[in-house]
Amino acid sequence: MTPPHRLAVARLWYEANSFNPIPRTLRDFAAREWVTGPQARALYAGTATEMGAVVAFERGTPGWQVDYLRCTSAPPGGPVEQADLDRIHDEIVAGIAAGRFDAVYLSLHGAVIGTRDLHPDLTLLRRIRAAVGPDVPVAASFDMHACLAPALAPLLDVATIYRTYPHVDMAQTAARALDLLRRRAEGAIGTAVTLRPVPMLPPSHDMRSDSGPMAELLTLARQAETAPGIHHVDIAGGFSFADTPAAHASIAICHEPGTDTSDVAGHLAQEALKRHAAFQPALPGPDAGLDQALAALAGGAHQPVAVIDAADNPLSGGIGDTTGLFRAVRARAPDVPVVFAFFHDPDLVAHAHALGEGAAISARLGGRIAPQFGAPVAFDGVVARLTDGHFRNTGPMERGMPVALGRTAVLQSGALKVVISETCQSANDPGWCDLHGIDLSQTALFCVKAKNHFRAAFAPHCGAIVTVDAPGPAPADQTILPFRHVPHHFLVPQQVSP
Repeated sequence: MTPPHRLAVARLWYEANSFNPIPRTLRDFAAREWVTGPQARALYAGTATEMGAVVAFERGTPGWQVDYLRCTSAPPGGPVEQADLDRIHDEIVAGIAAGRFDAVYLSLHGAVIGTRDLHPDLTLLRRIRAAVGPDVPVAASFDMHACLAPALAPLLDVATIYRTYPHVDMAQTAARALDLLRRRAEGAIGTAVTLRPVPMLPPSHDMRSDSGPMAELLTLARQAETAPGIHHVDIAGGFSFADTPAAHASIAICHEPGTDTSDVAGHLAQEALKRHAAFQPALPGPDAGLDQALAALAGGAHQPVAVIDAADNPLSGGIGDTTGLFRAVRARAPDVPVVFAFFHDPDLVAHAHALGEGAAISARLGGRIAPQFGAPVAFDGVVARLTDGHFRNTGPMERGMPVALGRTAVLQSGALKVVISETCQSANDPGWCDLHGIDLSQTALFCVKAKNHFRAAFAPHCGAIVTVDAPGPAPADQTILPFRHVPHHFLVPQQVSP
């Protein structure tokens, strides 16, 4: 009997905001996702994730054996403490080096940053390539907001990138990578990767894949895949809050070796540059945004109307601590039911749990981490609900994955409910509302620290969505941030010749 092909699988999925002052540690990775072997298979089976696609591949592909090495992720935040990042790398590389594998698949985000290493994905892939040699094919899947150093290309045989934003095609992206990797390892096709950097770093506010400039570029990429010798074409927008030399948009082409991809890559790069200005959002401030939301309700929009504070979006590396939108809500004091999600404050959560449900509570909300984004706001109310912070995603993004927010509390003052939590994670799934006893049909204003991923599950339930720009670590205007490694002209649209 022919022995099975052996596939090594590892995952390091993390997005770092260079301007978030809170570094991530192993504790953050362990709290969200830290598995190997059978535990990994059990966690990911049936989920709408890259690793869910790996389990499906294992179960549906005779002749292949999958070894689950270290698989981990953490909620976006600041750069990762270097010693902790090195430990993750060491474990992944040691696992790969210890086996005789026929192929390697990596689930990577593409925007991880260490406190010292600005190119951790490149560091990891160089070490993996040294461990397996030149002949073992290596595939990786990346987020649409990956920052891809061109030097990654010769280290990879296959690269795929999410094609949807909100990212509801994680599993499909991995499945494309695994299919090409399998055919390459079995000798059915040849593969190589071309990465063409695009000298721009657009904000992601208007990067949704359903309409606008990214949708147009994705259509052009699908058309380009018809060229001879090309397997597929993907586009990365870069992560607009990563201050690294690799923070730029990229065209990624997987193709037969020897295929001339210069025309396709050059054309798409030029088309992306033409659209740089179209990615620049024009957002109202918190007061004007609340005016728009209340006008929508008065005009007959069904409840809830969502008001999104994108500058403190945790999935952009926000801190869950800014107070611009909350202060505007308190000043306006609208006479309608309002839910505010959320503030990240472990000490206040502990205090609320010590008091118990129904107890009176006085607190200062926000402004504890970075008061330059807004001073704390006084709050007097009651502890309306306490939770253990556990639920499972039921929406289209990462469906089936368990979520651990840490303990949470719902504080209430009149018609206003405020959720506080022990970790900094977005309210992007209906399971979050169920956990906190929130009925959106009875909520007029749903004020959320979030951005586009919120739309995947909640857009069908909202009468309108208004995105505002308040002070925070992920602002719409990138030029106000102190970039050191990204050229200014990457942030400001330039005139491009037709």
